[in-house]
Amino acid sequence: MNFVEVARKILFEVASKNGLMEEDVFISARPLDPKEAIGNVQREDFPISLGKERMIEVTFKGVRAHCFTDSPRGFSGRLRDVLSLGLDSNGERAIFFATLNATLKQLGLTRGTIHCKDDEPEKCAETIAHEIRERFGLKRIGLVGLNPAILEALVRTFGNENVRVTDLNKDNIGRKKYGCEVWNGYDSDIEERLILGVDLLLITGTTFVNGTFDRLYDKVKRIQKTYFIYGVTAAGMSSLLSLPRICPYGRD
Repeated sequence: MNFVEVARKILFEVASKNGLMEEDVFISARPLDPKEAIGNVQREDFPISLGKERMIEVTFKGVRAHCFTDSPRGFSGRLRDVLSLGLDSNGERAIFFATLNATLKQLGLTRGTIHCKDDEPEKCAETIAHEIRERFGLKRIGLVGLNPAILEALVRTFGNENVRVTDLNKDNIGRKKYGCEVWNGYDSDIEERLILGVDLLLITGTTFVNGTFDRLYDKVKRIQKTYFIYGVTAAGMSSLLSLPRICPYGRD
């Protein structure tokens, strides 16, 4: 399934139904600096703190929404202009998904589109690990996308022998983080090895932006593994397509 094109089609239909395509309401997108995005955090190893990712913020009819990307860019235009983007690059997809989040939020169709701040990212990680343990018991967990707070919480809760992680950041691949070797998320065979070797997957919503979710989803469904998508980036997509999302501290 091509999730980007599915989302584009549905957003067009929703926007047309609600008269948003004809409105001369401008969408603005801008990259946020780390403090704007996640506030004052204690740890320094978040990708946004290291400069590996940025968060963009879209404002639509006074409603704000966030999206992570490694290719931040600004934008100003109408909703129909966003829907006309090629969506062939991470930068364009980030604008699209942030706009999707803001539009659906403005219509009351999604929630939790603003990233948590200060001590909340750490609390979020602990809550995610706790909820999984409470619901599913001691399981083998696969983390797709190295969020260091979530990885650390999973290792504390399940033990590093029960946690596997992949990432696209070449500075992380092959290194040990909290007792877990970071596998190469670009490698399709390693991705399948991860899915086969765990009971449950936590997948970053950034996979929609970097274009890896389609391939990953096909494997997850074929192998029939339980999964959750985490983070604010996937707010709109999860609401549109009823995808399982976990984001306990996402703000409205």
